[in-house]
Amino acid sequence: MKRLIKLFLIFITLGVISGCNETPEIGLLMDTVELERWVKDRDFFVQKVEELGGTVTVKVADSDADVQFQQALEMINRGVDALVIIPVDMVVSEGIVKMAKRQDIPVISYDRLIRNSEIDFYVSTDNIYIGEQQADFLTKAQPTGNYVLIGGPTSDYNSYQLLLGWKNILQPLIEKGDIKLLGDLFLDSWSADKAYEMMNKILEGGAEINAVLAGNDALAGGAIKALDEHNMTSNVLVAGQDADIAAIQNIILGKQTITVYKPIESLAFSAATAAMDMAKGKDLSGNMTCTVNNGHRLIPSVLLQGQVVNKDNIRMTVISEGFVEEQEIY
Repeated sequence: MKRLIKLFLIFITLGVISGCNETPEIGLLMDTVELERWVKDRDFFVQKVEELGGTVTVKVADSDADVQFQQALEMINRGVDALVIIPVDMVVSEGIVKMAKRQDIPVISYDRLIRNSEIDFYVSTDNIYIGEQQADFLTKAQPTGNYVLIGGPTSDYNSYQLLLGWKNILQPLIEKGDIKLLGDLFLDSWSADKAYEMMNKILEGGAEINAVLAGNDALAGGAIKALDEHNMTSNVLVAGQDADIAAIQNIILGKQTITVYKPIESLAFSAATAAMDMAKGKDLSGNMTCTVNNGHRLIPSVLLQGQVVNKDNIRMTVISEGFVEEQEIY
């Protein structure tokens, strides 16, 4: 009898040790890596998960919501320990969350909020505040005149949040008659080509433009291309976000006024830490800085602040923090 008890205890101990040695697998579902910033997000995220003893399976949907759904299904069926989603489409991603929760897989919504769903955690920047930062900087430099707003796709909730931030600053000036909106559109993708087409159409109509608020640096770059062709880049203020190398170079050249630097390394590390904690069944209350209402419930969240980058503080911001190398932009 004692021998049986001893063997039983050995088996239990081995089971515990084996469980402790299991390497958590984190699934990372990405929209795209075509834009410069997403490559950085991916690399920082993978680095941090591996430092914490986990592995990452990365799938990129190339901005196809149906592809992302199938990729999610594969990961869920394989039984990943946690799922981190940069959603292509808000509605489709709700279905992904439902599938994951049926298998008791915790889900983090990364950068873009998945609304009306049972996500466990949300990591992003304060996108309303970023919109306010962009609009505040431009209206202080150009408090009157014609403005063009170029928003991202409506399938991305960030587009709505940025627009809300812009309008928080612009609306009083619009009501006073100081600012007039010549364009206020959502595009169907974060595409520089689409932004170029939109801006070119406005310019060919002969309108005078004083400022452009763009949802990211890719859209800002498309607008700048059109302005360049009409010899207007020196006369029009342009705001973007993400601190892409091309945007920093445009700021140096005087073609773009500002971008907003988002602390991507901190975002990725926060998401990686939360994902590993969830994979191990740990409580996330220590990870959160606030809660965000996603239309279904209050979600434990981390919201970080963006920082305006202009020609006067490039070295003090993106270069000093190692986000870009000086030789890359000069």
